[in-house]
Amino acid sequence: MSHTNKVYELYLRREKMNSTLVIVSILTLVFILLIFGASLKPIRFIGKVVARVIIGVTLLFIVNIIGTYFDFHLPINVGTASVSSLLGIPGIFALVIIKLYIMPG
Repeated sequence: MSHTNKVYELYLRREKMNSTLVIVSILTLVFILLIFGASLKPIRFIGKVVARVIIGVTLLFIVNIIGTYFDFHLPINVGTASVSSLLGIPGIFALVIIKLYIMPG
């Protein structure tokens, strides 16, 4: 096995361990909150926020897929994800208009 393959294998192990650690940490936190009787309102609020972010980023992704046919691209970063999450479809339209007319290029 070459040195490059060993390095790549170690990298893959580290990435797998990081994602596993994050998942286990989240599940442990949820379990602890449920055991100690945490109020469900904050958990529902966090769930709604996460759902809105996922929907917003998915909409950005769909715009980028359709935009490839028209040589159009919206970057997916904290700013665009925030706008699309908070404003939904009108936010996506606003980002498209800003990109087309205010920041052409």
